[in-house]
Amino acid sequence: MTERLLSIATLTALPLAPPALVQLTADAGCRVCGLRLLPASPGGTAYPLMHDRALLAETLARMRALGVSIFDLEIIRIGEPFDPRGYGAFFEAGQQLGARAVLVAGDDADEARLTERFARLCEAAAPHGLTCDLEFMPWTAVKDARSAARIVAAAAQPNAGVLVDALHFARSGATLDDIAALPRAALHYAQICDGRVPGPTTTEGLIHDARCERLLPGEGGIALRGLFARLPADLPVSIEIPSDTRAPAMGYLAWARAAVAATRETLGLGARPIGPAVPTGTAA
Repeated sequence: MTERLLSIATLTALPLAPPALVQLTADAGCRVCGLRLLPASPGGTAYPLMHDRALLAETLARMRALGVSIFDLEIIRIGEPFDPRGYGAFFEAGQQLGARAVLVAGDDADEARLTERFARLCEAAAPHGLTCDLEFMPWTAVKDARSAARIVAAAAQPNAGVLVDALHFARSGATLDDIAALPRAALHYAQICDGRVPGPTTTEGLIHDARCERLLPGEGGIALRGLFARLPADLPVSIEIPSDTRAPAMGYLAWARAAVAATRETLGLGARPIGPAVPTGTAA
């Protein structure tokens, strides 16, 4: 039986540039990770490998040396205005990296227009071997699992997917039945973390928790075992657990190792020995 694929999400160690994140991934006992090529918000941290050819080459070299692959790329936000044709260089870089998925956020309140543009984005990504995975988040136009499923179904693209993030599941009003109803073909990966229950009541608080202070699986009140029991047992899992306070204090490698260990325990995968650390490089 093939072991479940665990990936280190870029947000778990966002201050590390891609080569250092690839190194951390190997040192934490994983073989895949995600990269952020576009910022989540204006001025946010990102590493535009589609324009920085030297950094792309260094990242590819580190991947080859360590046997680490790239799973997902972040983040394309569909707002108004939006032109799906503007992401060719992003997709080409993703293909060079061997990435599988692109994380997509929906910010356009006009659902018909959002659906049409999401469909065109999927069409643009498909020749590069990439899925487009629409993440529902309670402060965006795609607030819950049902909304994401409706848009993905209406887009009718074979590489369109719904991305289930444990934190957003817990704070969006989605139910376990909503998750169980998602078509298998629309699920390409999921994201795991834990969080306070009940969570923040303001948009600012929700965003801060999501981007800056998540908890390790088992530390919070999210029904993670119930959630992942409703998802396919072979679905890849991205470990997305940023902490602006704990990760720098512990060191990003120690934080990533703790996140991997807690994820394995929560998912019932058993412990895996981890070898000695190799220097992870410097933060960008």
